[in-house]
Amino acid sequence: MYRERPAGIADAVLWTSTVPAGAAPTRVLPDGCVDLLWSSRAGLLVAGPDRTAFVSAGGTGERWVGLRLPPGAGPAVLGVPAVELRDRRVALAALWGDRVAARLAARAGDSPTRALVEVVAARLREAGGPDPLAARVTAGLAAGAPVGAVAAAAGLDPRALHRRSRHLFGYGPKTLARILRFQRALALARGGTPLAEVAARVGYADQAHLTRDTRDLAGVPPTALL
Repeated sequence: MYRERPAGIADAVLWTSTVPAGAAPTRVLPDGCVDLLWSSRAGLLVAGPDRTAFVSAGGTGERWVGLRLPPGAGPAVLGVPAVELRDRRVALAALWGDRVAARLAARAGDSPTRALVEVVAARLREAGGPDPLAARVTAGLAAGAPVGAVAAAAGLDPRALHRRSRHLFGYGPKTLARILRFQRALALARGGTPLAEVAARVGYADQAHLTRDTRDLAGVPPTALL
């Protein structure tokens, strides 16, 4: 009941989901992203960058359309620092005002997928695109580079990188690096790589370290996620 595909803008992902009868709550894992959401029941929402798993329990038959923005792109689209949305689900009207949100909601009622893609594309054009620092920092951290090296490569001292990271990602670079490492580990494990090998390949001290980190970020051990 869940599908996703490239949105065709700024490395964003478009996803759709319908809640089946008797479905268990969904565990949404932290990934460094911000999502613009449309729900057939709740309307237009923004899901901020999470530090731990968010457990979502929709009603039977509820339809969702989401546009997942890559790490650091949220502020350019939404017009607010990502840290203001951290660990939150916020009505879009609270950010853009009732009138703007109502116009988008009317469009979304006919075609939520098209409405979300068009509004995000338009706002990115108005903002001149995402801050290019976001992609550089994300790539460096995803590759396992130390925070100090990422800051130096960006021409920033560590404190300045921390401030910029809170604005772009909702948290500092160390937290983002931890989340990106967890996502890399999860992708390998879902592909069939044994957990001990996963831990070694992505930079955990050992499998126990991977298990502890997964419990902290996802709320359950790796075996439960798999």
